[in-house]
Amino acid sequence: MAQAQNDISWEAEEYVTRKHNGLWYFGLFLITAGLSALAIFLRWWTFLALVILSAITILVLTFRPPRKISYTLTKTGLKEDKVLHKFSDYRAFGIMKEGTHFSAILIPKKRIAMSTKVYFPGSSGEVIVDYLGARLPMEEVKLDFLDKIVNFLRI
Repeated sequence: MAQAQNDISWEAEEYVTRKHNGLWYFGLFLITAGLSALAIFLRWWTFLALVILSAITILVLTFRPPRKISYTLTKTGLKEDKVLHKFSDYRAFGIMKEGTHFSAILIPKKRIAMSTKVYFPGSSGEVIVDYLGARLPMEEVKLDFLDKIVNFLRI
């Protein structure tokens, strides 16, 4: 982590990687095969295509290593590589711990906008939280439905 001119910079992976054993892959195969058989039996061809594409996407994501992303907190916002997320677009932030990984979640002002999730090293957590807290109010955050599914499936 580097500090210069009141900016805080760090690097982190874009998402948490999870280890998968043979049983996990076998379960993915069984679920895909079962849903595919149901789709074929009911002649739901669009659903069949969705099941197969979803399984392929999950497999690709499990084998693709996460990118290292450079983050910088500035006076105006959070810079994620070259993209600036302005603090004025967010109403609050929250902190979440997933196993040994910490993340800051920026909560947007707009209802239909996506939140921004940023992982950071635990050793830098206090400085990052203080910096965000000086610019946005802190709220308790909980996993949404999609995050709960992702955690359950260990994707």
